[in-house]
Formats: sequence, structure tokens, C-alpha cells
Amino acid sequence: MNATPGFGLVERARAIAPLVADEADEIERTRRLTPEVVDALIANGLYRALLPQSLGGSEAPPEIFMQMLEEIAKADASTAWCLGQNSVCAMIAAALDHDTAHEIFNTASGILAWGAVAHEARAVEGGYRVTARWDFASGSRQASWLGAHVHIIGADGVPRKNADGSPEMRTILFPLASAVIHDVWQAIGLAGTGTDSYEVKDLFIPDRFAVFRDMPSALREPGPLYRLPTGSTYSLGFAAVSLGVARATLDAAIALARGKHQSLAASAMRDNQAVQGLIGRTEGDLRAARAYLYATANAMWRDLSASGTFSLTHRSAIRLAATWTIQQSAKVVDTAYRMAGATAVFRSNPFERRFRDMHAITQQIQARDTHFEDVGKAILSEGR
Repeated sequence: MNATPGFGLVERARAIAPLVADEADEIERTRRLTPEVVDALIANGLYRALLPQSLGGSEAPPEIFMQMLEEIAKADASTAWCLGQNSVCAMIAAALDHDTAHEIFNTASGILAWGAVAHEARAVEGGYRVTARWDFASGSRQASWLGAHVHIIGADGVPRKNADGSPEMRTILFPLASAVIHDVWQAIGLAGTGTDSYEVKDLFIPDRFAVFRDMPSALREPGPLYRLPTGSTYSLGFAAVSLGVARATLDAAIALARGKHQSLAASAMRDNQAVQGLIGRTEGDLRAARAYLYATANAMWRDLSASGTFSLTHRSAIRLAATWTIQQSAKVVDTAYRMAGATAVFRSNPFERRFRDMHAITQQIQARDTHFEDVGKAILSEGR
């Protein structure tokens, strides 16, 4: 076991970031991570950031996971997005028996991907059968296993329910070779994520590959990390990706301003007071967003580590911080893009792809405006 969970992950991410940046154009062109990038991520253990230590993973705390994603996102948003998605998928290992988890995560490539909640699986002797198609499987192009979150129908045809009366839902896991991948991801941003659809027909899923997700009573691992719901972990991770994209875009604008002369003027951009003020305010906005996100994550982690309980208050705090951070990061990217002027529209310069990637991030569930409504409703309900 590692003495310090997650030790070295951020440093390793920073070390391979130049390789990721060099491959970014090819990732964009082919709409998937290149073999060189995938190999580097695997060799440096980055896909195993949230995998239990009992399986050879890092079992890293959220802060380390987020910093790792930031470093990769500065180089390429699609790579960071896939890494975040696949890493959170690996948290399901905490609900699997050890041999099953070993089979999935310790056999090449040891990468799991899945898409949105949809469809049903029917209980049969020894497991489940399913015919369905799912969407939004980021990172599926480098995965060796796929998963899906499905409602369970009993052998009698009646939907099964949990003890509290809610519909029973399980995450089913199966080898990539069992599915057909549909190449549908033609998007304005995050083009390299390969967020495709996948389909199975009359596939049998043995019992041991159908588990409860985000249910504390189903956990086989004692660490506090696995009491953190995957939805909240996605929010923290993808907000960190947005910070990395914003940091890289603003840095590019600062570098441009240091050396560029404005059109129709002899003075350099760096000497323009309006540019100086804009950079100062934007830098403050980005630093504030990052500080807020990390302060929220760290406060939650202290409470969770001490109590073993992830509360509704924690969920609400993460939702608010992640949503606000993503939207604030988009404002930083927009400001940097406008500051760069005509330079920003050329593919050869470090602006237009990051602009598109950032606005693809803002369209994801983690950045929805309705999250503010949910948090506001909760605040207004306090004290009733």
C-alpha cells in the first residue's frame, strides 16, 4: 500500500502534459486519444487514481484527483475529460468482489467506460439479460470494459424495488468486445473524447457483474473515498477540468499581450492600461473560482473522513461550487478569447479549440443553471 494515497499523481500528470499537448491536434483530428497518450496515462497510473489500493490503485483524495485533471486539462481538455470519466468509473470496484474487480481493472487495458442511465435488464437464472443502446460513453475508445446503469425487471416481468420503495437500479459490466460501438460523436468541442454510443443484444450478465452503485451498504472497501457518490466526484473532476482549460487560455492571452502590438497603434498590448486591468480582474476571478472549489472539496473531505457520512449538505455544496466554477471558467475563457482579437480564430493558435472545448463543458449536466435553483430552494427551506 502507498503510505500517502495519491502520492506523485500530480507530478506525473505534469510530466506527461507536454506529450499530451504535442498530441492534441491528432486527438482533435481523429476524435479519440492517441495510443501514445493512452500508453502514457496507463504507464503513469493516472487511470488508477480512484481505484482501491487493494487492487493496486492510488485511492487518491479528491484534491489530488482534481489537481491531476487540472494539469492534463491545461494540455488538452479531451484527454482530461476522458481521464476524469474513466477514473470515476473505476470507483465501482469498491462494490465488486475482489476477483471480479481484479479481472476488470488488472487486465489490460484495465479501463472502464459507461454512459447515461437508461433502459432495463431482466433477471434470469444466474444473472440478467439485456438488449439496449446507451449514449455518452466518454473514454470508451480506450476502454477494455463497458458499463451501463439499468433498472431491474424481475423474472415475473415486474420492476423490482429497493427496501425504501425506490426502483432497483444496478450497474452492469461487460467486456468491450460484447458491444457494438456506434461512432456518433461529432461535436463542436471535446471532440477527442470519443463520447460514442454502444449497443448490446440479448447479452447475459452474470450476477457478479451487476452491482449497486453509490449504495454504502453494498461497499466492500472501507475507505471514505467510496462513500463519496460518483455524481459528486464527476462534478468536482469536471470543474477541475474547466479550471485547467481556463488557466491555459488565460496564460496564452497573457503571453500574447506581452509580445503583441495592437493594430493601428505603436504601443505593445502589455503597456495598455485597459489590457492590464482586464488581465488583473480576470486573474482574480480565476483564482477565486479555484479557491472556492478546492475549499468546498476539502471541507467535505474532512467531514466525510471523520464521520464516514456524505450528507445532503455536502451534495448541495459541491453542486453549487462545481456549477459556479465551470461557468466562471467559461467567462475567463471568453475574456481571453476576446482579448486575443483576430489571433484567436486561427487553429494554429492556442485559443479556438479551448474556446470550443470550454463551451462543450458548459453544456454538460454538471454546469446546468437548474443546480442554482436546487441550492436556492434548499437554502430557503432551512429553518422551516
